[in-house]
Amino acid sequence: MKRSTIVQVLVWCAALVLGASACSGHGEPGGHSGTASPRPLTGTQLVIATGVDVTGKNGIRKRLVDAWNELQEKENSPYRARAVILPGSADLQRSQLLAALQSGSSGYDIVNLDVTWVAEFAAAGLIRELPEEYADDGDVLAKAAATARWKGKVYAAPYNSDVGLLYYRRDYLVGGAGIDEKKSGALTTGHTMWGGVASLMDAVDAWARTDKTDKSKSYRSAWTSQLSPYEGLTVNGTEAFASAGVRLTGEDGAYAASPDELEKGVAEFRRRTENPHTLDDAFESDEAATLKDFAEGRTAFLRHWPYAYRTLHAALGDDKLGVAPLPGTAVLGGQDLAVAANPAMPEARVRKARELVRFLTDKTSERCLLDAGFAATRTSAYTDPGVTCDDHRAAPSAAASSEGSGGDMPRDRFQRPLYAQDTLLPALQAAVLRPHTPFYGAFTHAFTTELSRLHTSAKTRSMSDADVAKELDTALRKVLPSG
Repeated sequence: MKRSTIVQVLVWCAALVLGASACSGHGEPGGHSGTASPRPLTGTQLVIATGVDVTGKNGIRKRLVDAWNELQEKENSPYRARAVILPGSADLQRSQLLAALQSGSSGYDIVNLDVTWVAEFAAAGLIRELPEEYADDGDVLAKAAATARWKGKVYAAPYNSDVGLLYYRRDYLVGGAGIDEKKSGALTTGHTMWGGVASLMDAVDAWARTDKTDKSKSYRSAWTSQLSPYEGLTVNGTEAFASAGVRLTGEDGAYAASPDELEKGVAEFRRRTENPHTLDDAFESDEAATLKDFAEGRTAFLRHWPYAYRTLHAALGDDKLGVAPLPGTAVLGGQDLAVAANPAMPEARVRKARELVRFLTDKTSERCLLDAGFAATRTSAYTDPGVTCDDHRAAPSAAASSEGSGGDMPRDRFQRPLYAQDTLLPALQAAVLRPHTPFYGAFTHAFTTELSRLHTSAKTRSMSDADVAKELDTALRKVLPSG
């Protein structure tokens, strides 16, 4: 298959999984409607409500559920599990789950929640409290564990994590702009700030303007990211604000910033986006569009999630692709598993649902998730050679060759993704959470609305950072409780 065809196929596949990038909806926290009777959950089939698996049709999540079902058969248990794939974007999925759980008519035993939804569903009484060890048993990454709590109680188990990463084109930096391999390789140390990346962008821009070969014919701008007015913009904005030292909410979800602090965040966000380095299409782009632009050579840098690594490596190979921690501060994403709070669930069924959650998030399953391309939530998946995906949980069959043959990615001597321990794990440990609040839907709507005006409104573009910060402060105070 031609390389261009591979890129088209992979990008088309990526377009099916936009909900994987930790998105959230635009609404107020839900509550029990009080008008519908809970639907009795009978029988022995446990239903998991989830979004599309980014690892494919027969992806690792499905194979883990199949492995649990095989275990139940061996133990002569009547219980089996199946996943129900929720249609639409993550915003729509959140709305569907809220409506279904509030009405008591969903029939869902377990729900796979974006990490930003846990507080909302917990505050609304839609998911059950879980034992402490479901979030933190000494192995779960601290930041991932924090996403599963609300007001000091555990309501979910971290399933897979996520964090912003910086992808770059080696062929443009080294083979094109002639940047020293050591200088471009310094990106992987995690100590490079945006100023350092900007100098590399300048060098690539200069080369592309003067290059007379076909190597730069597709190149348009130095970098792209998800700047369309949806959750992608919230993530990029939060990363800029956090890099400027701005904390938007406290641990209790109350608004914690001031106009003066917001001004620093606005300035940093503008510095990253209002410059000649940013691809014009970025302001209308989501995960699939930015991945396509980068893979097809229109940019030298891309901010994206870990799942993109396997896709991009298959399209570009080692000679063209590099990956590094995101300069500055990156935002944590991911999904957590929670047990529905339907009071009609028999206690035996609740216990079995909890057992399934534990199985899907234990050490072996987390290693399987990592091997397949997800960011695991457990330290052992990255560091413990004794933790492997080898107990019949359908480990990925891709080759472990460092050449990444067969569409696989490079792996270390323990068969983990090669970049997992030195790049992905430190990025997850250093990441920051988005506002942890039951009003997250309202927050993200207000935040993206104000930031998007910097690129869609001539009036807002001409405003000072201080004036933009004042308007943002007003908008956030309307939707978040005061500290």
